[in-house]
Amino acid sequence: MKVSKKYIVLSILFILPILVYMFFASGVNNFMRLPVLNENAVSFNKFKTLDGDSIQIKDNISILTFFGNNIDTTKVFAFNLKEKIYDKNKDFKDFQFITFITPGHEEKISKFKYEINRTSDAYKWNFIELPESKIIKIFDALETDKTLSKDHSSNYAFIIGKKGYLRGRESDEDEGVKYAYDMSSVADLNNKMEDDIKIILAEYRLALKKNKEDK
Repeated sequence: MKVSKKYIVLSILFILPILVYMFFASGVNNFMRLPVLNENAVSFNKFKTLDGDSIQIKDNISILTFFGNNIDTTKVFAFNLKEKIYDKNKDFKDFQFITFITPGHEEKISKFKYEINRTSDAYKWNFIELPESKIIKIFDALETDKTLSKDHSSNYAFIIGKKGYLRGRESDEDEGVKYAYDMSSVADLNNKMEDDIKIILAEYRLALKKNKEDK
């Protein structure tokens, strides 16, 4: 009987750490994936920024925002986004911001870019000028519970993964499915978007590391 107890204790001491490791390893792998909310990939590879650069969604982690005609109001909220999200993640190689505006606001955007560049280089924040109809089409393609305002702007920012899928939360404690992040709410950016950006960046870092190891 004593021998049996001895082997039981030894077995527990040997197996338990392995089980604990497997549990946490599984949790990390599941945690490091931000859910895909829309199976219809967002794709646009023919647009150019106000600076004349080609822009694409594929192979980039993109934060989409919509200023539309309402540059003056929306840009105030965008400063929150720059401080809380852009500045902390701009050094990630495949990370970019894309903002859609309607024609005729080049001077206001130039001023906005000057203002955001005062705190850090916002070279990865791209502005695309489009007719109202195309902005509506892109926004509707996201298939979310959000709506564009009459001036074709939105207070919300959207996370798009490298394959063009909308990413977010499937079971947010406040909203249920969380499609987007409120730029006007520092709490939303701090407590939710910042965490979700960390998750998606970690996801791609792990995938990159795995690809290197496989090679």
